[in-house]
Amino acid sequence: MQELKHSVSHYINRDLSWIEFNRRVLEEAQDPATPLLERIKFLSIVSTNLDEFMSVRVAGITDQLKAGYTKKDFTGYTPEGLLRRIMKRTGKMVQEQYKTHRELTRALTKEGLIFTAYEDLTVNQKKQMDVYFHDYVFPVLTPMAVDQSRPFPLVRNLSLYLAVTLKREGDEPEEEPYFAIVQVPSNLPRYVKVPARSNSVKQEFVLLEDLMEEHIHTMFAGYTPVAVDPFRLTRNADLTLDEEGAEDLLEEIEKELRRRRWGSPVRLEVQKGFHPYALEMLREEFEIGDNVFEIDGPIDLSYWMKLSLSLPGFEHLRFPKLEPVYPREFDETDDFFEVLRDKDVLVYHPYESFDAVGDFIEQAANDPDVMAIKMTLYRVSGNSSIVKALATAAEGGKQVTVIVELKARFDEERNIAWARQLEQAGCHVVYGLVGLKTHAKITLVVRQEPEGLRRYVHVGTGNYNDNTARLYTDIGLFTSHPVIGEDASVLFNEMTGYSAPHDWQAFGVAPADMKSKLFELIEREAEHAAAGKPARIIAKMNSLSHQEMVDKLYDASRAGVPIDLIIRGVCCLRPNVTGLSESITVRSIVDRFLEHSRIFYFENGGEPQVWLSSADWMTRNLTRRIELMCPVFDPGLKEMLIHILRISLSDNVKARILRSSGQYEREPNETMTPFRSQFEALDIVTWKKWQASF
Repeated sequence: MQELKHSVSHYINRDLSWIEFNRRVLEEAQDPATPLLERIKFLSIVSTNLDEFMSVRVAGITDQLKAGYTKKDFTGYTPEGLLRRIMKRTGKMVQEQYKTHRELTRALTKEGLIFTAYEDLTVNQKKQMDVYFHDYVFPVLTPMAVDQSRPFPLVRNLSLYLAVTLKREGDEPEEEPYFAIVQVPSNLPRYVKVPARSNSVKQEFVLLEDLMEEHIHTMFAGYTPVAVDPFRLTRNADLTLDEEGAEDLLEEIEKELRRRRWGSPVRLEVQKGFHPYALEMLREEFEIGDNVFEIDGPIDLSYWMKLSLSLPGFEHLRFPKLEPVYPREFDETDDFFEVLRDKDVLVYHPYESFDAVGDFIEQAANDPDVMAIKMTLYRVSGNSSIVKALATAAEGGKQVTVIVELKARFDEERNIAWARQLEQAGCHVVYGLVGLKTHAKITLVVRQEPEGLRRYVHVGTGNYNDNTARLYTDIGLFTSHPVIGEDASVLFNEMTGYSAPHDWQAFGVAPADMKSKLFELIEREAEHAAAGKPARIIAKMNSLSHQEMVDKLYDASRAGVPIDLIIRGVCCLRPNVTGLSESITVRSIVDRFLEHSRIFYFENGGEPQVWLSSADWMTRNLTRRIELMCPVFDPGLKEMLIHILRISLSDNVKARILRSSGQYEREPNETMTPFRSQFEALDIVTWKKWQASF
């Protein structure tokens, strides 16, 4: 089939598409149908999402500008033009975010959850807050003056500070003021519960920075505070590792994490009404240019996440509690290996419990017939039972190999700690390959059985993290299929040794051949469509930004292949363009759980193939990471995955449809029965009955 060269107008810019995704998260905070404490959680997520975007993506664009880079990307934007649009759109989003914050604060007040200014407290409440400040806050504060003898102190990335403008007693009004900063302690609660008023059941809170502002004079005896203004600096937080020249990758990453504190400034947030002198001091020190955001409310709303999750009571303001069901296949036995010798098992998180994964590894760790356990770890929880089981296995004499990805962004320090703990227990720890992140999610257990060695494999779309497994939708496949087992062994040999790229029997592996395998699968669908055979592609993932992949999908659409994409976040493909993408639909589902599973369906002329994967269709996943794409062979499990795709495509409540304009719109459902895909999956009993019929 002849390929067309596509115009830049046929693509949506990755970063502008991300802003639209974060806007969809903001819409969840604005939705009155969402329980109130869940709405403030979504507002917190908007804030943390934007922090990471600024410290990584915007930081990279800023670096390009400083280096004089002027070349356009494949969507037609120069770094300068793109940065200008990003700042304009994020500025509008922040305004909308804080408008929503004010609305939600009023709604919380009606429910008896009140954020109070110090001056509005009763005399008795003020006394008790004064005691709290004196006993718990004041001892950990360090005022840092800025003058000729004391240079500007280190301002940490994404930490909250107070800028204090001062006059000395007896100074003339025209004399230049003094300046100091005080860090708001991150190891103290951001909001402080205030003792209740007499005969009141309402809960009141004071923000820590407001309490500090009220008592700021206690830190500057002999000086009069003129203004006390909160601010926060965002720095470039991306690691720039010299992996080729590093003798010890772990030590190199530790050094780079220390350097991250000094990353170049990217964004300055100041509270509305910031003192002009203090603002000029910060601008001069950080050389921040116009990247200053004036915030009409508390800076950094991430603290609302803790309030949403930890506030006791108020269950009527939350989603109904989800109790994950233990997978039916493993529920009546303590022997995973016995089950998997008979059949493959699919587990759908968070509706089904992630405990099954931990139990599988724990059984392997304690089974005397297990010879070896091999596993990849990308993001691990702070108290991981899986890591403890691996350590137990190694201490028991088993061959335990763990590929720990030290470069998992913002989890580097935690992964370094886990790597050291595993090494101390006797595990073989590999830090990944130079120049590549290990993002594949796979466990291999090798067991001695009467008929010989048998391999048991778990492949997942998400991390081995019990915390995120309760919040993300992900899928795990347990299997003892010999072909998958052989490929798993070869994959681990490639990651730990010097094995040459392999001709995989089942897997698609990035960066070696996943991209070419996907291209072949897409081209095959185009050939089937041209020949009048059944053809269709359904792909569920987090992001699509690889230009060649987008072009392949365009070509398949022109050949007549119906293509349905379920993409939660970034999408650079422009659907429903005449003569280009008329047969392509793109929808994004943002709901209670983070849609995280990657499922790829190819009709294959009436003999469907379904794959699970760790990879999105992004350049980094296909070319700079070790990723895995695994076929599902069992016919019943394939049907189960197709069912999951179908309910996603049927969502008319939380799905937003991407239009050719690049805008997302909710699917109109006035004449349709509301269908919410995550609520359908929540009905796990029905889902399991459906599953058992295959």
